[in-house]
Amino acid sequence: MPPLPYAPRDYDPRRIAYAAELAEGTGRFHEPRREDCPWCGSGRLRTRLRAPDLMQHKPGTFVLDQCRDCGHVFQNPRLTGAGLAFYHRDFGEDDARGPAERVLAAARGDRRHRTVAHLMRNVGEPESWLDVGTGHAHFPRAAREVFPYTSFDGLDPTLRVVRARDAGWIEEAHVGHLADPHLVARLRARYDVVSVFQHLAHVPDPRAELDAALAVLRPGGHLLIELPDPRSVFALLLGRWWLSHGQPRHLHLLPPSNLCAELEARGCTVLVVDRRGPHTPYDLAAALALAVTHALPAPDAPWHPEPAGGPRCLLRAVLTGAAGPLVAAAAAVDHALAPLLRRTPFSNAYRVVARRDTA
Repeated sequence: MPPLPYAPRDYDPRRIAYAAELAEGTGRFHEPRREDCPWCGSGRLRTRLRAPDLMQHKPGTFVLDQCRDCGHVFQNPRLTGAGLAFYHRDFGEDDARGPAERVLAAARGDRRHRTVAHLMRNVGEPESWLDVGTGHAHFPRAAREVFPYTSFDGLDPTLRVVRARDAGWIEEAHVGHLADPHLVARLRARYDVVSVFQHLAHVPDPRAELDAALAVLRPGGHLLIELPDPRSVFALLLGRWWLSHGQPRHLHLLPPSNLCAELEARGCTVLVVDRRGPHTPYDLAAALALAVTHALPAPDAPWHPEPAGGPRCLLRAVLTGAAGPLVAAAAAVDHALAPLLRRTPFSNAYRVVARRDTA
């Protein structure tokens, strides 16, 4: 093991482990930069933004490029498997949420999940439903109120899905990635509905995930997908402060036209493309929360060289408290404008419902 860049003062095992990982820098977490679009192969790329890790404040700088031909937005250079593991670790746990995460969690509550579930009543009562990237299974827990006789299963790369099963929110917990051939073979043609909320933004190969999602659907089954819309005016105006740019965790941002073309090429009928309902009123509040926490003294975390001292922690707590009313005011503006903005190019997300027609 290479020498540590410092001697941790508190001998915290997690801090020591992070120090060992970071001793060689963060460059090894990136693949070589590519010169063409991973979606259409075009070489006409432009840099959309550069950003640090604004959520966990782990070291590193990340770049999103955009294809001038098809509009696909992707991380370039992309994180390796080791890099994804490093930057996903400790993210999204309930006891480690930052201000921006709390804004998003407040905007995406059970009421929103039930509304999405109600939309699927038009296709009948599904017998079985797989929620991909389910996390703590918040969506299946709420959707069970709409479909009490449906068997909900969850899939997630973390053990959160196991805890969700133990809590009774889902019937079966699958730990891993949907594109895993062994998992696909076990689940092939098993589900009437597969929901994929935000998940395609996080995976190295969205096409492989789509193929796997269709493979585990029964013929005539339905695929429900929600994604951030990279064409949103908020994305262009807010830049790195737009929460759904999501660096370093978001590897791909797909325009709706690209996703629909892929589904149709795979023998699906696209039934719904909705940019109104999926709009989540968080853009201004989350951007302000990200900017405030970025400007504040660094929080204490095991990936920082040394524990944060008492005065620095106190200063951060005071400034965070002072910024709280501003973030709350921005959230109120987000919600007040939502009925209007969801009908305009400011809408920040879209939903696609497709039916698998081929056997």
